[in-house]
Amino acid sequence: MSEPGTANGAEQAAAPLAIDVRGVSKRFGANVVYDGLDLALQRGETLTVLGPSGSGKSVLLKLIVGLLAPDAGALLVDGTDVVGLDERALRPIRAKVGMLFQGAALFDSMSVGDNVAYGLLERDTGTAAEVRDRVAECLEWVGLPGTQARAPGDLSGGMKKRVGLARALAPGPSVILYDEPTTGLDPANSRRINELIVSLQERLKVTSLVITHDLACAFAVSDRLALLDAHKVGLILDAAEAERAPPPLLEKFLHGDNSQGAPQKGAPPPEQLKEPQ
Repeated sequence: MSEPGTANGAEQAAAPLAIDVRGVSKRFGANVVYDGLDLALQRGETLTVLGPSGSGKSVLLKLIVGLLAPDAGALLVDGTDVVGLDERALRPIRAKVGMLFQGAALFDSMSVGDNVAYGLLERDTGTAAEVRDRVAECLEWVGLPGTQARAPGDLSGGMKKRVGLARALAPGPSVILYDEPTTGLDPANSRRINELIVSLQERLKVTSLVITHDLACAFAVSDRLALLDAHKVGLILDAAEAERAPPPLLEKFLHGDNSQGAPQKGAPPPEQLKEPQ
């Protein structure tokens, strides 16, 4: 089982973008979420998407993994457009993408070790010994060695997030999606998660897309920031530059004026809408 990584030299130069969102539109009834969204994620970078509640941040992740379909546009993962693919065709695409869910989404009926091994066993990846070794390796990466036999119910919120991250890493994806990785955590655990995102990106060369409203997280982990505004990306810029001298649109967001890009009055935020069955 290989570690996540990217190509080098000429191969890297010729490789497609990790994620390439082109002119994507999505609405739920009268609620317009995206209207011509464009977003390109370079290989090996960490890009954080910011935006007010209800602006469709989590919907973007569901579109990338094919849980939702856009109404228009193209969405390429490693050069393959996922729009219109059936479940069978989506499997190899999803194998390239790991996801840390907002609530970690661990299976309470399984041990920590079985949770981390879940994706490997679903894909029949490796022998039993190789799976055990991979689980141990991924738990070591997230600072939880020797916890395989523990139950999720015995873990703190921060530990659950780290187990969820180990599970996302286990199959060796090239892209990691983080849905509000520090939500519900105290400052110490939030800082630990931020440090993990950075260290894993540096060590494994994974490409990371972070969805968050936590500005400390955004500035700590990101190479670039994208700000959703008026149903599309209104601004994208270098994270260090944004923290040092935020442009007016970002300054407005940082100070809590999120009137632009908000959902239409009376429509539920997309994050609260159920996925299609």
